[in-house]
Amino acid sequence: MSFHAAVFIAVSLDGFIARPDGAIDWLTERGERAGETGYDEFMAGIDTVVLGRNTYEKVLTFGFWPYDGKQVEVLSTTLAADVDERIIVHRTVDGLVQTLNDRGAKRVYADGGRIVQTFLRAGLLNELTITTVPVLIGEGIPLFGPLDQDITLNHNATRSLNAGLIQSDYTIPR
Repeated sequence: MSFHAAVFIAVSLDGFIARPDGAIDWLTERGERAGETGYDEFMAGIDTVVLGRNTYEKVLTFGFWPYDGKQVEVLSTTLAADVDERIIVHRTVDGLVQTLNDRGAKRVYADGGRIVQTFLRAGLLNELTITTVPVLIGEGIPLFGPLDQDITLNHNATRSLNAGLIQSDYTIPR
């Protein structure tokens, strides 16, 4: 594997990335008050974005395309291959990885609950930046799911942001 895969994501204190219906109002309401999160700097170093179908469809509701200048890959078994000229749809993780390697992807941003879980289980992730938002939403889409084995993380740093948000960086040793 020639690429470096990273996650930059926010979770509620109880571990959810969205409400059951995909809503992220709990994040957007508080995220604006967080101040500098490092996201722009993170994205400046990214050449490829990998999304799942649900995250891709959520991005389409933003009213703007946040990935100009980035290669965008979507992992989905149901999305039509020609749905959007801005993306390439992949049916399998193996096919996605082959494309990333063939294209010479260097830094890959893995975004969305299922993508994070898939990349973790497949041993594809190198780093995680997780911003914890001080809110309990009770139920929703979890960041993490079942694993075949423990995944050891090395803690690099934790910093306090405005509005009570806490951000931690981890690497996954290989």
